[in-house]
Amino acid sequence: MTRIDLTPGEADDASTLGVGMIGYSFMGRAHSNGWRNARSFFTPPALPRLTVLAGRNAEAATQTARQFGWQSVETDWRAVLEREDVDIVDICTPGDSHVEIAVAALEAGKHVLCEKPLANSVEEAERMVAAAEQAEAKGIRSMVGFTYRRVPAIAFAKSLVEDGRVGEIRHVRAQYLQDWLVDASSPLSWRLQKERAGSGALGDIGAHIIDLVQFITGEQLTGVSALTETFVRQRPVGDVADGLRASGAGSAEMGDVTVDDAAVFLSRLTGGALATFEATRFATGRKNAIRLEINGSEGSLAFDFEDMNVLQVHSGSGPEAGFTRVVVTEPEHPYVAGWWPAGHMLGYEHGFTHQAVDFLTDVAQGRSPHPSFRDGLVVQRVLEAVERSAAAESVWTPVATNDPTH
Repeated sequence: MTRIDLTPGEADDASTLGVGMIGYSFMGRAHSNGWRNARSFFTPPALPRLTVLAGRNAEAATQTARQFGWQSVETDWRAVLEREDVDIVDICTPGDSHVEIAVAALEAGKHVLCEKPLANSVEEAERMVAAAEQAEAKGIRSMVGFTYRRVPAIAFAKSLVEDGRVGEIRHVRAQYLQDWLVDASSPLSWRLQKERAGSGALGDIGAHIIDLVQFITGEQLTGVSALTETFVRQRPVGDVADGLRASGAGSAEMGDVTVDDAAVFLSRLTGGALATFEATRFATGRKNAIRLEINGSEGSLAFDFEDMNVLQVHSGSGPEAGFTRVVVTEPEHPYVAGWWPAGHMLGYEHGFTHQAVDFLTDVAQGRSPHPSFRDGLVVQRVLEAVERSAAAESVWTPVATNDPTH
């Protein structure tokens, strides 16, 4: 009989990278779960060490830290940057703080993962790109958290497009539909304040489908014609950390909603394809529906996050040709081999683990991660063009391509 003693949470031969995460609410919990499972189901060349979680509310931050196994808590994000046991800074805060934290972390020699959208403005995003590219010259890596890229069915869709399975892309349709703001008595939160969030449904969820379309097709949006709307312009002032879990009136005091509730726009891709986009938090009955369809000269692809393990694939012609329902859970499909046997479905949380594994691997192997801060800037420029178009009564607005960061 053999006895083997292992130090809890450590591996004999693997190096580790200390992670300092800033933010502890909805995204903080999702990222925490991702870091924790990265070492449990995958074997990246460097394993994450959950070193420190930072948040201004010490009690709430400590609760999250205990639940997910973080080793310590700081109440000032600057203290995280000063710690020698932190190699990676993970930014899970509202958008108004991204630029300050990310630039400071990069200058402190920390690798940076930053939640989307990258910033609250193009100017802020450009500053972050400049800092990231200066840091990269010194071997410091950075990535923006467009996590849905790492849903296996979406990564599989990209591979099919790259292999030419749909031919020349002609049409793209993209929707992100939620309903958590339908109740007009739901309290005001930072997500509904432009100075904190930058924009509403447009940046919060529209950024995802903009990135996904550009990711899957390998093309970029060249211009937009847009409409935005704010359906409920005042809400009760509530004491909530994250509006995604808020319900019911917060108080008798009312506050102004200063972002969009919904955005719709037409666009064109660099290859000439026509594209339509819709992002709303007022689609009654839709909780988190991300719908994508790509029509090409040789075939089509369709995806719906409400059936996230499935990709609908059409190819061929004739009276019997139609869409094939591909269950993307085979070991040869992207990311799936690390998890369960075929047909044992994955969920929302798994994308965050894939993100952590990819970032750890790129940092350990000295590669440039994707999506990069520059990819985040490209999305930010589309968001800006949509806002400008909507403000000008849907006038066609080119997406800026000038690049002062070079």
